[in-house]
Amino acid sequence: MELLDESIVPEHARGVKREAREFAAEHIAPNAEEYFRSGEYPWEVLEAGQDAGLVAQDIGEEYGGAGYDLRQILAIAEEFYRADAGIALTLQLASFGCEIVEKYGTEEQKEEYLRPVAECEQISGLAVSEPDTGSDLAGMTTTAEKTDDGYVLNGEKYWIGNAVEADWLTVYAKTGDLDDRYSNYSLFVVPTDADGYDAEHIPEKMGMRASKQGHVVFDDCAVPEENLVGAEGGGFYMLADFFNHGRVVVGGHGLGLAAAAIEEAWEFVHDREAFGRRVNEFQSVQHILADMRTEFEAARALNWRAAEKVEAGENAGFWAAATKTKSTEVANFCAERGMQLHGGRSVLADRRISRVYRDVRIPVIYEGANEIQRNLIYRQSR
Repeated sequence: MELLDESIVPEHARGVKREAREFAAEHIAPNAEEYFRSGEYPWEVLEAGQDAGLVAQDIGEEYGGAGYDLRQILAIAEEFYRADAGIALTLQLASFGCEIVEKYGTEEQKEEYLRPVAECEQISGLAVSEPDTGSDLAGMTTTAEKTDDGYVLNGEKYWIGNAVEADWLTVYAKTGDLDDRYSNYSLFVVPTDADGYDAEHIPEKMGMRASKQGHVVFDDCAVPEENLVGAEGGGFYMLADFFNHGRVVVGGHGLGLAAAAIEEAWEFVHDREAFGRRVNEFQSVQHILADMRTEFEAARALNWRAAEKVEAGENAGFWAAATKTKSTEVANFCAERGMQLHGGRSVLADRRISRVYRDVRIPVIYEGANEIQRNLIYRQSR
């Protein structure tokens, strides 16, 4: 069964897709269970991905990257997440936030911060969510107060990928108090060795355990004025544009997980006997597998169409929200059905299907919970 075939993938993205598949088979899949059990950060796999040219290569060639576009990154995401979501998330978070700096930052910022990430000497992160606020981008309370020398940040961030491991983060903070609350936020590059920056890993997660998220506290954390990304007050709008791209890639996270669930279920029912027959011979089982495959193909078609639309800037908010919602919820559907087909064995910790089942719960929440995506889908339908 070939679920992630190339027929729907544009020609220019097929080469990197094959490279990602080979890398996933050699480095991600064989280490998935070990890292899930240990919850350790997969430094060795990350370094192998950097050496293979599959990490942080969405950064432009002029700053040391390969300049991969959205559809190339989606092709990589499908393959990585099919092998293991936790390790895959670590690999794709290594340059998280760089797209914002590349699009809106100064040339000096790009040279100082993007090039070391593209050349695999540093990793980055993006700090938006807070302990009490997630999807409400206009409700964040971390502040950046203007001073004669720059800005001083105070507040907390939560669920921040690479909060401990990164060399620098792009941080979203409140800089205004206007009636238009969407114009009150700005973005800053904050080195993680800055005075007043403190981070620790959050407690153990039930899924994607090889990816480490952290709790960040800013206590009079000073950054120079030149670390402001773009215009003061433009942070909300920059993030909204950034998340349109990110949600297409998160759809790819869902596709990879759904493919893994289908593969596991298919193999299990074709190898197992019950009541004197192969389990796959029962019509009810065939119908479940048919539903899984149908939903998967629908989600994948939408995802690749959305990638094209978002890259072209055609009603990007609608397509990004629609595909993120569909693909991540199909992953949940396929994982739940796969668990049912595995019967009692589905709850065994060493079963791949049980790991997938726990992992799929996370993408429906990050990059904007799907309930928020439905608001966006409705408002931007036309």
